[in-house]
Amino acid sequence: MPELPEVEAVCRKLRPAEGARVIQMRFTRPSLAKPQRASRIEQKVAGAVIQQIARRGKNILLWLDSGDALHVHLRMTGNLLLVPDVRLRSVGTRAWMELEGGRGIIYEDPRALGKIHLLTRDEVDKKLSAVGIEPLSDTFTLEHLASQAANSRKPAKLFLMDQRHVAGLGNIYAAEALFRARVHPQRPIGELRKPKLTALHTAIRDVLAEAMDSAVAAYAEPDRFNEGESFPCAVYDREGEPCPRCGRKVKRIPQGGRSTYFCGGCQK
Repeated sequence: MPELPEVEAVCRKLRPAEGARVIQMRFTRPSLAKPQRASRIEQKVAGAVIQQIARRGKNILLWLDSGDALHVHLRMTGNLLLVPDVRLRSVGTRAWMELEGGRGIIYEDPRALGKIHLLTRDEVDKKLSAVGIEPLSDTFTLEHLASQAANSRKPAKLFLMDQRHVAGLGNIYAAEALFRARVHPQRPIGELRKPKLTALHTAIRDVLAEAMDSAVAAYAEPDRFNEGESFPCAVYDREGEPCPRCGRKVKRIPQGGRSTYFCGGCQK
């Protein structure tokens, strides 16, 4: 699933469409809009001007001059692309918008797991009210992380992936941040003392900043963009390979329905 760096890369590539008027919108897979009606969204978006393209955690918001926003969640295989000609649509296109001048915004999703809804500002605020602080913002301080972690018995990995605590952090970069901070993914987050929390706070910000740079560089064209594509992972998806720090084999365990990768020698 695309995480904060990949979603931010998508938004940056879309932002040249800010200020453009939408000529028409079409869903080729109307189920993406459920429980809303795709035809209703198409009708209300046609003629609107895209004023701002924003990100909140893993959520993409295309704010329109009507005051509403198209809320897009990419889920497992979704991607948004700004193309010079709206007719350049792949077989994986599930929705698209024609902009003035012939450009287009294309939503690709081979497995059609993503969601596209049209929300009012109040509905956006309500939907995203539980999303935590952005980890690369000035408000994500060590003190904030410590207050969130205090007295929690959640395993460190599952704590980091809970969007109420850290917005946008997912499986890949949570594992990498824990590795850099030398924190075992199963260790209760509330047990970490200040030096470990400090290391983890620094690791989260460093990993995401580096991953964002690599995601923006990797994002090129349709069907050629995957999460973690060019980020040099130390442990993620490297089960059985030597740890780059101590040489022991990287392990994999199931956590929260996902695979967690870590080094049993380095991470305590």
